[in-house]
Amino acid sequence: MTTPAFDVRPTTQATEANVRAEILANPGFGRYFTDHMVHVRWTKDDGWHSGELRPYGPLTLDPAASVLHYAQEIFEGIKAYRHADGSVWTFRPEKNAARFRDSARRLALPELDDETFIESLRTLVRQDIDWVPTPASEAEESSLYLRPFMIASEKFLGVKPSKEVDYYVIASPAAAYFKGGVKPVSIWLSSNYNRAAPGGTGFAKCGGNYAASLAAQQEAENHGCDQVAFLDAVENRWVEELGGMNLFFVYRDGRLVTPALTGTILEGVTRDSILQLGRDAGLTPEERPISIDEWREGVNSGEISEVFACGTAAVITPIGELVTEHERIGGGSEEGGRIGRQLRKQLLDLQYGRTEDPHGWLTRLA
Repeated sequence: MTTPAFDVRPTTQATEANVRAEILANPGFGRYFTDHMVHVRWTKDDGWHSGELRPYGPLTLDPAASVLHYAQEIFEGIKAYRHADGSVWTFRPEKNAARFRDSARRLALPELDDETFIESLRTLVRQDIDWVPTPASEAEESSLYLRPFMIASEKFLGVKPSKEVDYYVIASPAAAYFKGGVKPVSIWLSSNYNRAAPGGTGFAKCGGNYAASLAAQQEAENHGCDQVAFLDAVENRWVEELGGMNLFFVYRDGRLVTPALTGTILEGVTRDSILQLGRDAGLTPEERPISIDEWREGVNSGEISEVFACGTAAVITPIGELVTEHERIGGGSEEGGRIGRQLRKQLLDLQYGRTEDPHGWLTRLA
């Protein structure tokens, strides 16, 4: 397939180098954005067209745009990593592109092909390459976070798929997701809310799923916890995922267990990568249902040696304890478990080009 071309219209008001350097020294996460964005238009009559790179700035939407009333939208999260030789790479973008299409089908949005998806990332990164942080050391996890998203923009009131859609990519320099470095986090087990139900949109990466988790996240914070975990909506006993991360359980006999994908759990790219890296390391990956009782009993007996969460933004984060209305269930040692630390290092070393890429997961952007 022919690589799509984007009309490039650079900004005339680029961020000054000294201002950009100050931002990159302490970017936080999702606070600052680069000088440009990518846009592609879709209409029912013409399909995808008018791809362009243009200055970053506000969008113009009609007050009756479908996305504002019926939440017909999806997004992705992916990072660009600066390697030691100055080149910039991303990690398994074809997996994000495939998930983006899965989400699009579920939200009745048009599907975007791999070539356009990946080239949109490449076009933006090449233009804003000076915004890609250079890690000062192996301990620093700075990167450029890329956010592709698609919104229904047709002007109408009525519950039906939009005939006009816009795809964008924006970028934000990012430090480590959790301030203060990697340390075990506390998780609140929600008993009042469910994240997703069978037949719903749990597997899709759409804003509604995250909006639905916010009340539970507030509840977690009110109980002194960092994140929230959800159980299934049918029996309220099977562990699913956190508000924005997948879960893993390490057993002392070498099993690496994660809840099975049942249509209510997001198919995480980091999740899939950890399953393969675990297999490479001699662990025994299992994708199966795991109940809250198994979590409790496994930790109490020592059969479960560590628990961690994973995702593009946070990579791998150890879980220190699970807090419920009636108890506290441990998740590992105070400094986090050995297996989680080992897998985290392997993943980061691969993404930053410090080790070989045996699975061909890296794609060069610039």
